[in-house]
Amino acid sequence: MLDVEQRLRNDIVSGAFAFGSRLVMEDLASRYGVSHMPIREALRVLHGEGLVVIEPNRGAHVRPMYSGFIEDLFDMRAAVETMLARRAAQRRTAEHLARLREAAAKLEAHVAAGAYESVPIANREFHRVINDAAGHPAALPIVDSHWLLLAALLKRYGYGDDRFARVIEEHQHLVQAIERGDGYAASVLMGAHIEKAKHNLLERSLHETKARAQR
Repeated sequence: MLDVEQRLRNDIVSGAFAFGSRLVMEDLASRYGVSHMPIREALRVLHGEGLVVIEPNRGAHVRPMYSGFIEDLFDMRAAVETMLARRAAQRRTAEHLARLREAAAKLEAHVAAGAYESVPIANREFHRVINDAAGHPAALPIVDSHWLLLAALLKRYGYGDDRFARVIEEHQHLVQAIERGDGYAASVLMGAHIEKAKHNLLERSLHETKARAQR
């Protein structure tokens, strides 16, 4: 059985708890069949990961998502992952390259099969191989916390069908740059890749906001 922390994390990422929604201790204890203590500890951990906001006299809430926060999230991600892509191109091994090609092929297979719900997992694996190849363990917790927030955003807003082909093409260019050992190209390509993902997500969130306002 999953522990309370993981169950709550899964429920937030899956959208069972909406962005900005209040997390009431008694309700969570009843939902997961535990006392207040493990709920309190789980909230503390998820607060550290950025999924939960805890404020004095207001309690805990799922982090609200708005355009400024999305921009900040992707800008931070770009700053870290461009550096990791550069290092990965300089430090990758034959094993890293094999894993990277396999991860890229797996994502392409999911898209070809229409298994879009599996794309975020394959996408994260692709980036994880690059980050592993970079050999910078201090940066990985930062990247991992961003992926949790990104997973929650993608669950709500999705990629958009036209984005999949672009992701595949961008990944192919990244693979080629890393295979060549071209750190500069890998860094630039990663920055562009993340910037395009940011604008795609901002457009989709704005579209949903407008659609909700017209109902």
